[in-house]
Amino acid sequence: MDKIFPNRFKDKVVVVTGAGQGIGKNVALRICQEGGSVVFVDRATTVETVVSEARFQGLKALAVRADLEKYEGFLNTFKTAHAFFGKIDILINNVGGTIWAKPYHEYQETEIVAEINRSLYPTMWGCRAILPYFLAQKGGVIVNVSSIATRGVNRVPYAASKGGVNALTACLALEYSENNIRINAIATGGTEAPPRLVPRNEHPQTPQEKIWYQQIVNQTIQSALMKRYGTMDEQVAAILFLASDEASYITGTVLPVGGGDLG
Repeated sequence: MDKIFPNRFKDKVVVVTGAGQGIGKNVALRICQEGGSVVFVDRATTVETVVSEARFQGLKALAVRADLEKYEGFLNTFKTAHAFFGKIDILINNVGGTIWAKPYHEYQETEIVAEINRSLYPTMWGCRAILPYFLAQKGGVIVNVSSIATRGVNRVPYAASKGGVNALTACLALEYSENNIRINAIATGGTEAPPRLVPRNEHPQTPQEKIWYQQIVNQTIQSALMKRYGTMDEQVAAILFLASDEASYITGTVLPVGGGDLG
């Protein structure tokens, strides 16, 4: 796939979180290639390497390292982005991901809190921190990355977090559409991706945890009408569509991109 639409994001300043690797990285690079000025945000040092490569190709990119599980991380990110580019047009909230994979009764209290901090709060903080900018400039776009895992096995805390992202998206759209602010979400399905440069869980999976994770893979493929994982490009294409002016009459929507699995 990897279709580029030149100038689709011309004159747009876009902040992409979790842009040091994976879907976030691919989204940010594609927007750069389509004419946008992009702020790549991540807490890992990998984001600086990605931006260096983008700039070498002549793309307009800025790296910001921040802990987006904290509100202050977003406040500093948007302050830096606005000072550098003069405005922010689009926010893509991409931070999140399952840390553990196991039946709910196996989760410890601290693990549940960690999952919520990873997959709900970065989206909540991002939406809250960007609104003053969008209200002041009388417009803006938010795309939240959710998941079809809201109906899935062995990751209840993550699923609850993404259910919260879906509700947040719908409620914010209801509140702020009259301010020319569009807010949508994409519910990603299982996605083929290279090994993570920075793993979500620093501890290797135990044999039992590998079994539980395989149950997630099996259920994901079984629930998808197309009986396969999606590609990175298939997820990126949907995110860019919702972020672009092509989706100018779409708001408050959660778009499932899971091969027919609606989550």
